[in-house]
Amino acid sequence: TAPLLENRGREAGGTRPAAKTPESWRSLPEGSPKPEPNAIAVDAACSGNPGKMEYRGVYVETGEELFKSPLFEYGTNNIGEFLAIVHCLAWQQKKRINIPIYSDSVNGQKWVAEGVCKTKLVENEKNKYLFEVVKRAEKWLHDNTFRVPIYKWRTEIWGEIPADFGRK
Repeated sequence: TAPLLENRGREAGGTRPAAKTPESWRSLPEGSPKPEPNAIAVDAACSGNPGKMEYRGVYVETGEELFKSPLFEYGTNNIGEFLAIVHCLAWQQKKRINIPIYSDSVNGQKWVAEGVCKTKLVENEKNKYLFEVVKRAEKWLHDNTFRVPIYKWRTEIWGEIPADFGRK
């Protein structure tokens, strides 16, 4: 498989260090399931529920940050996980890349498969922009057939997903 990026290993945007790629899965015993290194891992972080939320995508092999959302006010982690997957699909389509996505969110994956963000969060003035982004993501899923495999990151075997924000 061809490398994902021409400048692998450099930090995205040059403003923050690239994410650290966990080493725990590299030393697993022979025959243990291992993640595909030529893939993109996505994750969301939320301070509070609801609270300030953001998400990002990183290249599994190097930990390089490929994209990152702005900080959204009054969001939830599940909304962020959903948006991260849809953003990754749209990003890959735009870049003409077709590699798997890893997410540690069962809800995010389910909502993407269903094409709808099934949050129970109520829209208000604080999160109006976030809900506009959610509606655009749902429309993108409805209007586009581009899909790649989306796999569950096996945290219990591999450790934290490479896109983790490290705030636990």
